[in-house]
Amino acid sequence: MQVFVTGTDTDVGKTVVTAGLAAVMQSLGYKAGVYKPFQSGAEEKNGFLISPDLSYVKKLDFYVETLCTYLLKPPTAPYIAAEIDGININPASVRRDYQTMKQTCEVVIVEGAGGLMVPVAKDTLMVDIAKMLDIPLLIVIRPDLGTINHTLLTINEAKAAGLDIAGIIINRYPQGTNDIAIKTAPRLIEEYTDANILGIIPEIPNFEIVKPGALINIFVNSIDIEKIFRIKIPKLNLSL
Repeated sequence: MQVFVTGTDTDVGKTVVTAGLAAVMQSLGYKAGVYKPFQSGAEEKNGFLISPDLSYVKKLDFYVETLCTYLLKPPTAPYIAAEIDGININPASVRRDYQTMKQTCEVVIVEGAGGLMVPVAKDTLMVDIAKMLDIPLLIVIRPDLGTINHTLLTINEAKAAGLDIAGIIINRYPQGTNDIAIKTAPRLIEEYTDANILGIIPEIPNFEIVKPGALINIFVNSIDIEKIFRIKIPKLNLSL
């Protein structure tokens, strides 16, 4: 069971969705792993570079396996960050590390960097990495004005590349909103595409300090885990 998590743009909440999915699957008894091929904005800790995104995954569930191939310091597109750091990005290394994680994990969630059109190496975009790994694509989107345009563009690009679209997750949806753009976005996205919305995650104030169990329960109640991973989960009645 594998899925590639992408977003319509930067800071839509891919890492929260990725971590939540991994923690849910781990809690359901599956060995879960999160693979991040490229981490821009890597942080130094105790003399080593670490991935802040994978650190959040571990914070949510320490037992989720994590792996990052390229840790890059500059907080910019991987292609540029690698140039600045003097690193040569080789997509073959990404394929190798992904296959390695597949051998040890029942569930592998790959988290991209930014959106599908982010440059990761010379003549290589994130969409090329997703196509190389050949796994279903889960698109994380924001709920506010402009999201329909960004979502349709992302879906069209994914289809042009021949990617298998698992569905869409709307993140940070404000409960009780009267904003007409936000209220109509889910309907319009499904009306203008054949991609299904598989979950609407509510806006979670101060989610960084929410207890892992509470956050996992939000995910269980907000998204269709079975449709994302295309399986029947007899243990889906999870109580934490």
